[in-house]
Amino acid sequence: MSRISRRVFMRHGAVAGGAALALPALGGWAGEAFAAEPTAAEAVAAAQLVKVTPDDPRYASLVAGANGRWVGTPAYVLVASTTDQVVQAVRETLAQGLRFAVRSGGHCYEDFTSHAGIRVLIDISAMNTVGHDAARRAFAVQPGARLGSVYETLYKNWGVTLPGGTCPSVAVGGHIPGGGYGPLARSHGVTVDHLYAIEIVTVDSASTVKKTIATRESNDPNRELWWAHTGAGGGNYGIVTNYWFRSPAATGSDPAQLLPKAPRELIISEVAFSWNGMTEAAFSRLLRNFTQWYETNSSATSPYAKLFSALKPRHRSAGEFLLTSQIDAGVSNADKLLDDHLAAMVAGTGLTYRVDTRKRVDWLYNVLNWPGLGGSGFEGKGRFKAKSAYLRKTLPDAQIKAFWKHLTRTDYDNPAALVEIAGYGGAANVLSATATATAQRDSIIKMLFVNLWATEAEDAKNLRWNREFYRDVFAATGGVPRPGGVNDGAFINYADADLADPALNTSGIAWSTLYFKDGYPRLQAAKAKWDPKNLFTHALGIRPA
Repeated sequence: MSRISRRVFMRHGAVAGGAALALPALGGWAGEAFAAEPTAAEAVAAAQLVKVTPDDPRYASLVAGANGRWVGTPAYVLVASTTDQVVQAVRETLAQGLRFAVRSGGHCYEDFTSHAGIRVLIDISAMNTVGHDAARRAFAVQPGARLGSVYETLYKNWGVTLPGGTCPSVAVGGHIPGGGYGPLARSHGVTVDHLYAIEIVTVDSASTVKKTIATRESNDPNRELWWAHTGAGGGNYGIVTNYWFRSPAATGSDPAQLLPKAPRELIISEVAFSWNGMTEAAFSRLLRNFTQWYETNSSATSPYAKLFSALKPRHRSAGEFLLTSQIDAGVSNADKLLDDHLAAMVAGTGLTYRVDTRKRVDWLYNVLNWPGLGGSGFEGKGRFKAKSAYLRKTLPDAQIKAFWKHLTRTDYDNPAALVEIAGYGGAANVLSATATATAQRDSIIKMLFVNLWATEAEDAKNLRWNREFYRDVFAATGGVPRPGGVNDGAFINYADADLADPALNTSGIAWSTLYFKDGYPRLQAAKAKWDPKNLFTHALGIRPA
């Protein structure tokens, strides 16, 4: 059996991924006039826009994203470094009647930034500063900033952090508006729980391109625009050029008190389960134990609220799979809590596991050196498909049976195929379902169904396995994780365009309900006000009412 590799997966995708902005074909674009001419300052800014055409050696890296299934072919790329440059890029592109997309980090799971009809790609990855804004008593983070840079800057300067995703190369631009989350979500909620304001470039009904700031303040006339960026996903209303973060309960002006304190040290654990000799009964008990533990310990006041773990059953052809865990080392009896958690996982299974890692590590080093998602077998596999589901209760027997069936299929042998069953709940469930656009506020688990492969020739069999697996797991609810029962819909940052395809989603449950539940009409109302021409949209974009 091969040793578990530490270099895996998220060159090609992100656990808490983020869709960027994109547009479908719109018949009314060509020849549109704009109500406002650029100011002198905007004209200077526009002159600094970098234009990259297909004959430029930089072009290939700018149009390729994390998912090798999608490579864009725009006529050119505009690299913007300031908000005024973004304004001018949008103005000029629309004036030419060209369809465009906007990209911050390139980790979109679907083709939202690389659709064949996109003629101009606006790249905002150069907008990547992170700092403290004293006037707003908040931290200003630009959309091109990578999570690793955000964590490092906030921690080294102020000792604080955001409870964001684990992949350090994911950019903030798409991660935040989808309600990004990570291992600290059980301790501190999801990222948007700390979002104070946004700056965004929009286009109004008169085709005027303008920039607006929207905050969470109750008297802000633009508050609904802020709310729409707390879980609707990217690419729906405009181009966000700045985010400001401050926890709702924060008081005073000391930056070190404005966001959650980062752990100084973690205790991390990685154990491996062998498929060799594993029975269906033992596997089923393991999955039941894991999800039942999270149902039992889902309270934000639980002594386990600062413990996060993820069970990652891979296809049997991999030989083994992992359970990774971490706990804030500053918690009283942290080692015992972790030991008790691991013991609860194997109780009644008859299983043993191999301990690959058990150590105390510096928190910052750990988040900057994330080892990846699931073990060996991922190297060189640049194409992938992902699906997601929230879980509100212990995994039911019928769903577990589908896990066993598809993870042990003998007609499919991809070792880079798995489900990440990740801990959730705790502080992520404190806010109400309407406080933000992240509507799933009583779940205990997030599941990511994902498989990676290397070549286009392998697309069909891998897409078929992923889709069949997902459909069978949720067979009792039409093949999708219906909200409000055992499950609670899907996570928009793990974008899955299948859910909006009537040929693939035959459940009768709208894709918008799966992602946004009862909040969708409110998102549509914000759409009507801030993007009345429906210029900013994609396969999972908010539709006009």
